[in-house]
Amino acid sequence: MGKEKHAVQVEFSTDLFKVKSELKDVTKSYCIEYYFKTNNDAKVVDWNSTSHDLQLCFGVKEFLVIAPQSASGVVLDTPEASKLLSAVAIALSNCSSLWPAFVPVHDPSRKAYIGIQNMGTIFTRRFEADYIGSQVPVKLMHLEGLYELFISKFAYSTLDLSMHLFKVHFKMKLTFQTLPFDDDNDDVEGVDADIAQAGGYPDADTHHKTQWDDDCPWSEWYSAEDPVKGFELVATWSEKMVESSLEMAELENASPHEAEKWMLYPKFSPNLSDGSRGNRVGFASQLRLLIDALDMSFHAQFMEDFVSVENSGSDNLKSSAVIPPPTVIDRLLKELFHEGVQLPDFSNSEHKTSRAIKGAPRESLFAQFCLHSLWFGNCNIRAIAVLWIEFVREVRWCWEESQPLPRMPVNGSIDLSTCLIHQKLHMLAICIERKCQLNEDFQDCIGSNDQSSSLEDDDVDMEDPSILGTPSEDFTGKRDSPVTPDDLRGSGSTVSRFNFKPEDIIVATDLKPLDSTRRGSAGTVGTMKLLKSYQSMHKPFTQDAPLMTEDMHEERLQAVEAFGDSFNFSAQLEREVLSSDMSAFKAANPDAVFEDFIRWHSPGDWENDDMEETGSSKGSSTDRPKDNWPPRGHLSKRMSENGNMWRKIWNDASALPVSEQKPLLDPNREGEKILHYLETQRPHQLLEQMICTAFRASAETLNKTSYGGFKQMATKMDQLFITLASGLKRLRVNSLSAGSESIEDLRRLCGVFEHVEKLLTVAASLHRKFLQAPRLSEAIFSDYFSFYLQRMGTRSKDDNVQKEFDKKQQVRFHERPVVSNMFTPPTANQSWRKVLSMGNLLNGHEPVVREIIFSMRDSVSGNHYASRTPNVHQQEIETYRMYICGTSNDLRVALSITSCD
Repeated sequence: MGKEKHAVQVEFSTDLFKVKSELKDVTKSYCIEYYFKTNNDAKVVDWNSTSHDLQLCFGVKEFLVIAPQSASGVVLDTPEASKLLSAVAIALSNCSSLWPAFVPVHDPSRKAYIGIQNMGTIFTRRFEADYIGSQVPVKLMHLEGLYELFISKFAYSTLDLSMHLFKVHFKMKLTFQTLPFDDDNDDVEGVDADIAQAGGYPDADTHHKTQWDDDCPWSEWYSAEDPVKGFELVATWSEKMVESSLEMAELENASPHEAEKWMLYPKFSPNLSDGSRGNRVGFASQLRLLIDALDMSFHAQFMEDFVSVENSGSDNLKSSAVIPPPTVIDRLLKELFHEGVQLPDFSNSEHKTSRAIKGAPRESLFAQFCLHSLWFGNCNIRAIAVLWIEFVREVRWCWEESQPLPRMPVNGSIDLSTCLIHQKLHMLAICIERKCQLNEDFQDCIGSNDQSSSLEDDDVDMEDPSILGTPSEDFTGKRDSPVTPDDLRGSGSTVSRFNFKPEDIIVATDLKPLDSTRRGSAGTVGTMKLLKSYQSMHKPFTQDAPLMTEDMHEERLQAVEAFGDSFNFSAQLEREVLSSDMSAFKAANPDAVFEDFIRWHSPGDWENDDMEETGSSKGSSTDRPKDNWPPRGHLSKRMSENGNMWRKIWNDASALPVSEQKPLLDPNREGEKILHYLETQRPHQLLEQMICTAFRASAETLNKTSYGGFKQMATKMDQLFITLASGLKRLRVNSLSAGSESIEDLRRLCGVFEHVEKLLTVAASLHRKFLQAPRLSEAIFSDYFSFYLQRMGTRSKDDNVQKEFDKKQQVRFHERPVVSNMFTPPTANQSWRKVLSMGNLLNGHEPVVREIIFSMRDSVSGNHYASRTPNVHQQEIETYRMYICGTSNDLRVALSITSCD
């Protein structure tokens, strides 16, 4: 049957529809509802959870319900109900309809019905259902008594039912329910909320109970509610023939493990899908507060302006801003600076697209500051201002006391893909290290004064680092410049002043007389010789290229543009570095010419006339020095042009080793500039960088969660990073203002983050509960993911959105022990009944619901039900059917009888 006109889908089912109409009598008005299914399968599923209540009770597929339009919705008068049902039955018979019709009777709480159905022949089927809500007879709490109740409906009352054999068809379904996984979670959340409101962090001994997410990465910041509140297990026994009460008594002692089928139904927290944030605390909720702080940050010029409420000028700020006590601030700073000295690996387990978010790595100092800010007080602008001021003071103390900046590397190039504050802190950490090295070198020079006379006697330059290098220096590697233009790129090997290997040190006794004026040599360059003097070429110690943060690059670009020399733009940027290298090369090679420097620093600009120089002598160079010398070659075209920038710098460069050169990076000057930048940071610029970093660090924290092989979750995490990178791009251009549309876009970004955060807690919880049955957890999560995906970005009141998750998963035989272990035996506090009333226990748990179907079948010919027409074929019909649903506290019985009267 197709959908009827004006049909409405029943809420709990995907293929059950109803059509509603009114029937008016002289004195009363009735409502008629016709229920039908869209599929044409005539089979009725007994245990289908999406079936209508009357379908479960009586085994019908499509039916009518006639009820008065009154407050109760039931027919209280028995004669009226019989009269109404008879009238409907006659009307259906006249139009040859086989629909069963039901009328609700008695009190609405009893869920009682009477009904009738024309079977199309001489047979009529009658229905009756009623409910006992209290004081269930003890006999009816057991299978044996229920069996005898069914037998009594067709056996003579004088028979001893226990002594007679009746072939009764029997089906049973038992529903078990696990104990709640976190009974006192509400109490714990209340404690956390109070602590957060007070602006504090819980002490180590605050939580005595082990939380389900103690090993999850977010547990460092908050404890999440377990999204999986429990499980319902439905154990189903297939149909079997029962002939005596004794068999029923044996069945009551049977274990649920003997059931033919197990279906598992997870019960999720309503906070996941109710569409409201409620009291849920997580990264998403705190990021919303941080965005609110950004909206407030435009009301002042400096962070200090927010510390005093009187100066803030905002009534909203005065009423909502809470500053935690000094003890909390001290504890937080101690964790940031004194307990976090370890240098983390920023690339460790970093998501592949997280660098597209212009923040700071999760383990870095600024990222940890941002994460702590989320939970500092109620994350308002005043609390952030106080924390930032104290943070900068602590950074200045590290600078002034030459103490290492925690959680920051002291070497490497500046990562320009990170936020500017992180770049500045990295630069400051390098400056502190350089300053310490300069202090050590100064102390070494003072300590070596008493050896100066002996060194002068040997006619050796004191400042030659090849002789005075200290063992404490790490001399490895090559300088790495953040900007290497094509015009300046060379393949010559350079050795940093603070980077050379011990084997490169030239011993004073090996120096030749002509080498006495050589300074700053790091050893010879293979067998290469100088073009004019035929002396061995020496590689010099060179300075590291000056490190620059993003704003420093922009300043230099603006300076060059203002100068107007765009032709030699790149050369201007690297002029200082090139001049330093040339000075060091001249000092290490006093007889060198410009061509020598090119052969070492940029071999690609030296072109051999015949074959390339291999560095090994051919024949005896001492016997025939003029045959192979000088090498047949010349400078490249760009190096031999008139007015070449490199040659001009070469001519102007003095022969100075790096020990006498002006440092390319002045750590004292750069360090003070960085501190000034941090201390005068504009509030909105600080908050913009904090938001990018907080989003990135929060997402990275969640990304470290272990959730097994849930492919949908992995895809969702990848999409989250891409969405964050796209949504946070506008923060780079500093185009935000108070109350702008971009602020609302950021709040919507929090909504996306919250959805992913919720799904991740579901994935983590399921993964931990089914470590030994991963297929089951993946199947459950896949079902829930599809259910939740419909709700993302929609409101729960939408008609097309499924209200509750109702998917069940079949448990395979090898997975049953895992599921069974979830039903831990109840303790005395959890089980208020001392005596269990029902059988079929699972680890001490009695069923929360027991459903049974008894049925008797008979043939239409050869007995008192046989048709009087001899041409009717013999067929089996269900003469009696009883559906029983209940527990030890309530019982519902629905009976249907087929007769020929």
